Amino acid sequence: MTSYRRKWVSDPAFKMFKKVLPPLSDTEKEAMEAGSVWWEGDLFSGSPDWEKLHAYPEPTLTAEEQSFVDNQVETLLDMIDDYQVVKKDRDLPKEVWDYLKKERFFALIISKDYGGRAFSSLANSTIVTKIASRSLSAAVSVMVPNSLGPGELLSHYGTDEQKNYWLPRLADGQDIPCFALTGPEAGSDAGAIPDSGHVCYGEHNGETVLGIELSWNKRYITLAPVATVLGLAFKLQDPENLLGKGTDLGITCALIPTSHPGVENGERHDPLGLAFMNGPTRGEKVFIPIDWLIGGADYAGKGWRMLVECLSAGRGISLPALGAAVGHLTARTTGAYSLVRKQFGLSIGRFEGVAESLGRIGGLTYLLEASRTLTTTALDSGEKPGIVTAIAKYHMTEMARTILDDSMDIHSGRAIQQGPMNYLSHHYYGIPVAITVEGANILTRNLMIFGQGATRCHPYVLSEMELASEADTDKAAGKFDTLLFKHITHATKNSLGALGAALTGSHLISSPVSGKTKRYYKHMTRLSRALAVSSDFAMLTLGGDLKRKELISARLGDLLSYLYLASAALKKYHDEGEQEKDLAFVQYAVEHCLHNGAKALQQAYNNFPVGWAKYAMKALVFPIGNHFQPPSDAVTLKVAQLLMEQGEHRERLTKLCYVSDKEDDAVGIMERAFDAMLSVAPIEKKVTKAIRDGRIDKKQPLLQKLSLAKELGILSQEEVNKVLEADKLRYRAIQVDHFSHDFEEVLTDRPSGIRPVNNDAA
Repeated sequence: MTSYRRKWVSDPAFKMFKKVLPPLSDTEKEAMEAGSVWWEGDLFSGSPDWEKLHAYPEPTLTAEEQSFVDNQVETLLDMIDDYQVVKKDRDLPKEVWDYLKKERFFALIISKDYGGRAFSSLANSTIVTKIASRSLSAAVSVMVPNSLGPGELLSHYGTDEQKNYWLPRLADGQDIPCFALTGPEAGSDAGAIPDSGHVCYGEHNGETVLGIELSWNKRYITLAPVATVLGLAFKLQDPENLLGKGTDLGITCALIPTSHPGVENGERHDPLGLAFMNGPTRGEKVFIPIDWLIGGADYAGKGWRMLVECLSAGRGISLPALGAAVGHLTARTTGAYSLVRKQFGLSIGRFEGVAESLGRIGGLTYLLEASRTLTTTALDSGEKPGIVTAIAKYHMTEMARTILDDSMDIHSGRAIQQGPMNYLSHHYYGIPVAITVEGANILTRNLMIFGQGATRCHPYVLSEMELASEADTDKAAGKFDTLLFKHITHATKNSLGALGAALTGSHLISSPVSGKTKRYYKHMTRLSRALAVSSDFAMLTLGGDLKRKELISARLGDLLSYLYLASAALKKYHDEGEQEKDLAFVQYAVEHCLHNGAKALQQAYNNFPVGWAKYAMKALVFPIGNHFQPPSDAVTLKVAQLLMEQGEHRERLTKLCYVSDKEDDAVGIMERAFDAMLSVAPIEKKVTKAIRDGRIDKKQPLLQKLSLAKELGILSQEEVNKVLEADKLRYRAIQVDHFSHDFEEVLTDRPSGIRPVNNDAA
């Protein structure tokens, strides 16, 4: 039976696989093999194990980590005037740099054995998020040494001698590191870097030693202008085979003091006007000893694997943290502003047009925070999930861009006038930085998420590809026969499951929970099956062309991504005890993901280049159409209302937004006005009722309304004073900065009294 099966089915299929499956370049193969598969593998399988998701540890800081956030981070943020940093000094103050070094902010990931803090990925992310809510320039300065760079590379791959020398110096701030990968000719295609070195003998410290002569030209290198030690990626040649590894060794990483002769750094780029240090570095025929390679001569040529493994972890911490910070900041301040700012006698958040944007800010902020913590959970469990971190990097920075636009729209003119009162503008300039670095978002979405995810996460494809590339074809074909029929069984099960779920509206799928989120788990299992079916069709019919059909692969990747993000939202809700007031945020987040994931799949089908496969997938997955809807108006308005209320739900959602108690701090001013306006809301209702009853003229200025209300016995003098004080805070909070003609002096009008006319209040 097996021989007939091989003759008529598996052997012809094997020959077809060898033709259609995409060939892997060396760099692609290393990227595929690096890291691990985590929860995304379940989502790709068609049968996600929701109990496994719930069993992942709840994200919790240790007492030491929480103390650092509550004390050192708070102290740091109290020292920073971001307007002064960005617009005046173009640098962090010396006392801030000194404090960062003293408190080992640059050593969050370095082992305590070398003087570092050895914090978890969650703590690293939390610290960067909170700093970024105050100052992106400070956050970037902190996150880079704790992401891809000398500290992480040395920790994983350095020799004992390198670790013992460099890590203590990096930990206490004696040395500031940077890592140079990107250059004018190589950005996303890191494998094409032209920077090169060749193994040779040369002079070092008066002796002839084996080493490397290097030439490089790098740009966009954060901390390069102030770095004292340079991590460098380059292509290494060994023309005389002095290392005994061949002549073309490939990408290699070295660690070079910037004081070394021939190293050029110190110049600066201007990254959209932000003040973090970023600039080029160059060198021409610079000789270094061989033991300056990270890991020594043994790691010559292994740089790409090193970079891929470390980058996947860093990509899941630093840039997602910037996205989460935008969520914490905009949700807190825009919710407050929507209550404080009034038009036509009403808080602007009461208008449904504003509430739509405000609801999106709240729902996506919940999704951002959930995704941040689930991703760090993977990293803290020892995983290096390249697909998950790519999802987090792409979608979290894109969500940040969306909610920043919404926040700017709601704040309107207040958002576009720069100055100390504007807490949005520097983030608005800064989020494109997060979008373009560590794999530009276009690359991440179109090539990485599904391009690598389809191969890594599929239970059989990677093994099939490996067999297709084996030299012993007959032996490989025998193994392929077994795999193929497992694959066929897997595909058939998912196809029937997807069709059944579509025809029954997911009702017959089991759920791990009861209650109001029960249906979400069912729908997500249905879409997981749809993803598995669609991936098999795409790889079978397009083969190697799938790499070039980026719009198709990107949309399939979108579905995987939205399933992951929705999983994060449900996990957060489960971990936090299913708080009733959080339900609307969860509903918005998950419904947003289900709608956009199904929409992406529908668009992939509509544009699929193989006609029969297009109609077959539609018949299996959407036989009666795509009925996944975006969040309802009722949910959106509920989220908006919750952002304009004080309570534990608001604190949970925005806990990492830094709020200063300084008199002139913009976020603090808005927060105090918000609290004051909420406190006088019951008093204002009395005045409003009197207006409706015709006892007080709506068009009168506020002071006259209040005076008349007191005369009529509606309000006491104490209540009048309380409203006037609240309105003074409200009026101050909605101000924008203005300047002297030369912009040297801030002349912001921050009045101590009430303006003479106010028909909007009360």
